[in-house]
Parts: sequence; structure tokens; C-alpha cells
Amino acid sequence: MKITTFNVNGIRSALNKGLEEWLKSHNPDVLCLQEIKLSETELVEPIFQSLGYHCLWYPAQKKGYSGVGLLSKEKPLEVKYGVGIHQYDSEGRTITATFEKFHVMSAYFPSGTTGDIRQEIKMAFLDDMYDYIHSLEKSDKPIFVCGDVNICHTEIDIHNPKSNANTSGFLPSERAWVGKFLDSGFIDCFRLKNPDPHHYTWWSYRAGARPKNLGWRIDYIFVNESHKNIVSDSTIHADVVMSDHCPVSVELSL
Repeated sequence: MKITTFNVNGIRSALNKGLEEWLKSHNPDVLCLQEIKLSETELVEPIFQSLGYHCLWYPAQKKGYSGVGLLSKEKPLEVKYGVGIHQYDSEGRTITATFEKFHVMSAYFPSGTTGDIRQEIKMAFLDDMYDYIHSLEKSDKPIFVCGDVNICHTEIDIHNPKSNANTSGFLPSERAWVGKFLDSGFIDCFRLKNPDPHHYTWWSYRAGARPKNLGWRIDYIFVNESHKNIVSDSTIHADVVMSDHCPVSVELSL
């Protein structure tokens, strides 16, 4: 079984760049999308339905901004849109779906790069998400938290840690949150299988960053540590060029 997460930076843009064709060959059982940037999801839903997916969408109230999706071959038993906090939910930040054997969340964490106000919102979101995710642990099922976290955890997750030490996305307080989250009983699926540096999931459009692999690893799939034995592999698909991000997937033996 395969779960994939992908910040598409505009779902129509990604479809124009080959997303449908890639999904036919990649064929994930669950696909978590971030930054769909589309309110009229009925315009694209038939494409994914034709590939056999049940489609869940949570657009932002602001058109052309944010928004998440969760597509699955199996119909979910239960769906939760948002976390119950209007400030985040109005931006379409999370969908959580419950299936027979696991839970999956598609999450788009805020960026703090546009200034102090958004950075404060980001830090508040981190605290609230920590509590929300742990509230799901009452279930015995694995919980997969998938998406764009907008944080590089360690120095090997960013191409130039020294010059970015005071940059949003690599601030000590943000990195500490990832560490705290992992210490609370979750694992980073990619690092479970891939300890090496120079693996990134986002590249700036400036200065030829992607061909030079000057990137950041900010897209993750986490699962509770008690279920790490079901993760057989995890892959960053850096060769998929449809966005400034690339997809990340996990292979599972359920």
C-alpha cells in the first residue's frame, strides 16, 4: 500500500504539467494534496474520479490561496475538515480521514516568511496542531500526518543551514517543535529509511536552485512510532517537476 503527499502549488497548474499521467503510473492508494488554490474543485474532481479516487476537498475561503485535498481508493469511514479553530480552518489547512486500518491527515502548515504576524500565527498553529494530532491517539490505528510542514528539522534537511539560521522555516523554535513532536511518539518516515543528507522537497524558483539541488526538506509523512514497523520504504520523488515542491511517498505493509 502507498500513501503520497504533494504540495502542488495550484492543482490546475500541476494537472497541466502532467499530474494525471504521473498518478496513473505512481498509483498511490491515498494522495494528500496541499496548496490546491482552487475553490471550484468540481472543475477537476472528474479527472481524479476517473482514476478511481474518492475526493475530499477543503479549499480556503480566500480564492486562489492555500487549501488541501485528500484522495483515496478506499472510501473513508469518517472525515474531519479542519481542527475547529476558525483562523486556520478558514484557510483550508487540514483534512483528516479515518479508514478501516488507519487515519490519514493532509495538512498545510502556515508559512511565516511574509512577516511577524504570519510567524505568530504559524507558531500558534504548531501548538494547536500538536494537541489536535495527539487527540487522535485515542485510537489504536496508525495515524499518518502528511503534508507541507514549512520547517526543516535538522541541518541535513537544508542546503545552507548557516545562512538560514534566522530564516522562517529553520528557526530554532520551529525546529524544536519538530523535535518535540517526534519525541512525543511520532517518527519521520523518510528519515526512518534514509539517513543521508541532500534530500530536499522544495526549491526556490530563483537562481537555478533546483538543478543545483539547493533545497529544503519541508514536506513530511509522520506516523506514530508504535506503528513504524509497517513502513517498508519512503521516497522523495525529486524528479517529478510540476511544482516548486516534489511528492513524498511511503510504502506500507499493513
